[in-house]
Amino acid sequence: MQTVISFVIIFGALVFFHELGHLVFAKRAGILCREFAIGFGPKVLAFKKNETVYTIRLLPIGGFVRMAGEDPETVELKPGYRVGLQFNSAGLVDKIILNNKDRYPDCKVIEVENADMERELFIKGYEDGNDEVLQTFRIDEHAVTIEDGVSTQIAPYHRQFASKTLGQRTMAIFAGPMMNFLLAIVLFMIIAAFQGVVVDEPRLGELTTDGAALSSGLKKGDVVQSIEGEEVSSWMDVQQSIQKHPGEEISFVVERDGETLDIPVIPKEIEREGKQIGVIGVYPPVEKSPVKVLTHGVTETYFWTKQIIVMLGQLITGQFSIDMLSGPVGIYVSTEEVAKSGFFYLMKWAAVLSINLGIMNLLPIPALDGGRLMFFAVEAVRGKPVDRQKEGMVHFIGFALLMLLMLVVTWNDIQRFFL
Repeated sequence: MQTVISFVIIFGALVFFHELGHLVFAKRAGILCREFAIGFGPKVLAFKKNETVYTIRLLPIGGFVRMAGEDPETVELKPGYRVGLQFNSAGLVDKIILNNKDRYPDCKVIEVENADMERELFIKGYEDGNDEVLQTFRIDEHAVTIEDGVSTQIAPYHRQFASKTLGQRTMAIFAGPMMNFLLAIVLFMIIAAFQGVVVDEPRLGELTTDGAALSSGLKKGDVVQSIEGEEVSSWMDVQQSIQKHPGEEISFVVERDGETLDIPVIPKEIEREGKQIGVIGVYPPVEKSPVKVLTHGVTETYFWTKQIIVMLGQLITGQFSIDMLSGPVGIYVSTEEVAKSGFFYLMKWAAVLSINLGIMNLLPIPALDGGRLMFFAVEAVRGKPVDRQKEGMVHFIGFALLMLLMLVVTWNDIQRFFL
């Protein structure tokens, strides 16, 4: 149960912040966002705030922000349609009832002659009982259509995704992966704020209660000047010198409170990677200054970004097999192992997964954010957008291939871990 909860929280948080990036920058651009969803499939929970419906769906394998104009918009009112109209206090149409008009006895029923719900925002028609006078009704830009009791807000063209500048559209799509990188930075900063940031200085950090360092008289904060006559200038020097002398008495020359002390220590002998090394039960020195915490968040995110990109390069060149990729099942199993190591290891795991999600979404693959950004780049070069139907077909094929890849990776995970 602990693993299930950890997996749901981590995966849910990664998807939430990714989609939140899309939502925030789409709204900043004035795009009508119809739905903010975590997961796919049937709705488990839904509520509406302002113009957006927030939903949690059954299958926790992703999420989406449904922006106006990306899917076919509300029904087209063709000549001859009979619809009911309700008006707001300003005399503008704010409800367009498409069927079951008898449930709205106060609505004005008209036969549509002409209508434009995207640019001019009007409906022309003849009121029931008066087919000689053609009337024009102005539509409120926040009006809704009602069909089978379900309200859908209309989307004037200036609220649709396609109406925005190339820069605004690019930012609305790029913001998802960007939020994943920002989330990783914040998680690494939180870890550093609690655990501190390791500094490469020849200074002793925390001492274990059962180690040779404590029993020999060494103390936290001692600055090591030399070990067995060899000068040291970094924590790496200290570590290497200790490891070279398993079971042997060595001399530590340390500075403490302005005094220079010579302290003999016998490192405990342990086996690591087939070799005998020495340990004395001491951790590296750490700092928790705001500057260190901030820089640690950025440098750790950069380090893992570089590592993941290298592995992707190996996959392309054949040095990294597709069998080594992991899907939701593999991530679940890895989360179970990491959870045993403690809360901060779990946070680090979440940060690495967030970076991975950000990078994968930036790949120029159709159906992913990177694929859409690729089409924007083509638009920037040619000066006009690619035909929407052609682009939609490319994304559909890309999505189908991604689902196929996910099935292959998931089956490999099941075979690897459970069969």
